[in-house]
Amino acid sequence: MVRRHAIPFILITLLLALAGPASADSDLTVEPDRTRLYEGEVLTLTVRGSMKIDVNLGNLFDLDVSSLPSPDIDKVEENFDIVGRNQRYSIRTVNSEMVGEITWTYQLAPKKTGQLTIPALTFQDARSDPVDINVISGTSPEEQSEPRDSFIELSADKDEVYVQEQLVLTIKLFFSGNLIRGELSEPEHPDAIIESLGKQREYSRYRNGVRFRVVERRYAIYPQQTGELSLDAIRFEGRARTPEGQLKFLRDSEKLFDIPVKAIPADFSGDTWLPASQLELSESGLPNEQTLATGQNLTRTLVLEAHGLPSETLPPFPEQAIPGIRTYPEQPARAADSDRDGITSSLTQTTALVPVQDGDLVLPEIRIPWWDTEADEEKVAVIPARTLSVSAPPGQASTSVQDSEDPTQGENAASRREADEDSEPAPTSLFWPILSLILAIGWLVTALAWWKNRGKRQPATSAHPSVDHEEKALFRELCQAADAGAARTLELLPRWACRCFQDQQFDSAADVVRFAADDTLTQELEVLQRRLFGRHRGNVEWDGKPLITALKKLRGKDANHPEKKQDLPPLYPAGLISQ
Repeated sequence: MVRRHAIPFILITLLLALAGPASADSDLTVEPDRTRLYEGEVLTLTVRGSMKIDVNLGNLFDLDVSSLPSPDIDKVEENFDIVGRNQRYSIRTVNSEMVGEITWTYQLAPKKTGQLTIPALTFQDARSDPVDINVISGTSPEEQSEPRDSFIELSADKDEVYVQEQLVLTIKLFFSGNLIRGELSEPEHPDAIIESLGKQREYSRYRNGVRFRVVERRYAIYPQQTGELSLDAIRFEGRARTPEGQLKFLRDSEKLFDIPVKAIPADFSGDTWLPASQLELSESGLPNEQTLATGQNLTRTLVLEAHGLPSETLPPFPEQAIPGIRTYPEQPARAADSDRDGITSSLTQTTALVPVQDGDLVLPEIRIPWWDTEADEEKVAVIPARTLSVSAPPGQASTSVQDSEDPTQGENAASRREADEDSEPAPTSLFWPILSLILAIGWLVTALAWWKNRGKRQPATSAHPSVDHEEKALFRELCQAADAGAARTLELLPRWACRCFQDQQFDSAADVVRFAADDTLTQELEVLQRRLFGRHRGNVEWDGKPLITALKKLRGKDANHPEKKQDLPPLYPAGLISQ
């Protein structure tokens, strides 16, 4: 008698036999559920194969599911996407022989319209016949009368843009039913910078009386080439379960209309192309009163804010040599925030200002041309010039007046001091000589003690200076960035210079240029800045060898002439400190 729980074991044993050797007699059939369908629909393809099986003790427990045979279905991927697959097994007896039948079910989504062919498939030694599938563009009449299970809507905030202008793309996916799995593609283009605008939104909407769930995504797109911006179609593939519990495949695609991309207007006057919906230039930190004192420490902060541009595209503020004022700029700070309407970026530059001479000192005007994309015209952001009235501190002014008085007054004062000294009592006049003698004797004792012990001490430093490994690493990194023409060159240059010339203080690349006084270094850095931030950035050919040569020359300045290092002027010059 066979127990009931042994019956499944026997069936499992028969299924395991499929992994064993098979005879050469087998066949293969391919059956699509239809040969005519509309784009966006999914085709179900059923493939059946059979093979004789051999059940024996040698292969009874030899099971490897991953090695079970299957047809070469990958051939269909030239014309179809395989969005789902399944397989099942069965066993039957034919003429006292065990025959295993395997059925594969594939869901195929056509990649294009027209006459498509499912090529001949092979399984073991069997080969199927090719099958032709006719894919019709458009939507089937049945679907037109019934609400679709899923669809995509695309929209853009502009019909045309300038090169490097922001275009906001909105993608909405509508679907009904309980979505089990879904993949929504993202926009891609080789000649465009694409940034995601925040997280996706999920909500519900009614269309034609049907409630849909909606997934919404937004992207900021910056085309880098003129002509037509043609984005690839946005595609969605997923699975949903109907209220009846049936599994349904969802597949849709939608393509955005081509966007014309215009070139930079010929009448634009700026060096850096800035297409923005809004741009503001502001300053803060300077006192409202116009009268200042020499040596007074001022902090000036400039902020450039643009709507519709990444922070990397904002140009650095122009370096200005202001007569009578020493400037100490900090590293500029860039920031960017995004919302549903796009990206808002800012550039902040803080500079310490120290007036070093009196009189009327002028802070020059700052002008940044930009293109208003809403008004379609050039505008200029301006910080007007300011005049600062600087006067010497009261203490210093009084000292100057005393120095300019009649010399005879100084002679009379000296005569009066001499008379006063002659009139002092004698005992008081002996105090200073006695004190000087005591100090001299103490100094001689200290000198003799040092002379006896100096031979016993080890030298504090070696004859040869130690190698500064940090300076070498910084210089190597600087040369690598300079050779590649990277923006980090302008940041690494003052860092390395502060390490190489440790008695100097460099806050920016401009400080290093002024210290080096090298025309080649100045010219090469200007070429690099035009390449990174100029109007025709990216089109300037770059060769980093001349810049590296200039950097090596500057580095040798410290090694060959350590005694000739030039100090940067102090923050408060000595002549401006009150006595």
